Amino acid sequence: MKTILQVALWIISILLGYLIYSSVNGPIEFKKIKEERYSKIISSLKDIRNSQEAYKTVNGKFANDFNTLVAFVDTGRYTITQQRDSSFMRYNKSYQIDMQVDTIIIDTLGFVSVKDSLFKSNTRYKTMMNVPGAAKGEKFEMKADQIDKSGYKASVFEAKVKKSVVLFDQPKDLLSRENTHINVNEVNGSEITVGSLVDVSTNGNWPPVYDRKNK
Repeated sequence: MKTILQVALWIISILLGYLIYSSVNGPIEFKKIKEERYSKIISSLKDIRNSQEAYKTVNGKFANDFNTLVAFVDTGRYTITQQRDSSFMRYNKSYQIDMQVDTIIIDTLGFVSVKDSLFKSNTRYKTMMNVPGAAKGEKFEMKADQIDKSGYKASVFEAKVKKSVVLFDQPKDLLSRENTHINVNEVNGSEITVGSLVDVSTNGNWPPVYDRKNK
């Protein structure tokens, strides 16, 4: 009986030790995995944002789907212009004399490929809709719209993914806690997003630390 009790106590001690280790090490490992995956997600969201901003520069609005956006990056071109001040003489009826009128002349200097400008020889833009490391091949949700801001129609877009898609294999209790974060040093909320459908903004909801990591 004594031997049996000793073995049982050893098993209980090992189990308690494991539970204590897991309670301490679990959140540390979760944080490490989270930051690694978030960094990849944010990098892709930045590619989407850069492509969308280029699309808006050329087309005056944001693309509503990835097929349109990828096709634009493939074939789109920026117009390179030069702006210079100039002036000319115009007859003024009020003063009945020729008077100098200032103006601005915009010259078109050429064109540059959007693909070369944003991605050079890299073709990652063709798969920027895919969520990195997703278990079931999930894609980012993206939508573009126009909103009214003080009587002005503003073009907006948003791209996002749920944290549960990114952290699909992590402990549910830690994921639940992650979804309720309200902290300037964390990605707040249950989604990682860039842009907004209610505000004129192309910012992401991640803290500056991820911008430094990506650089």
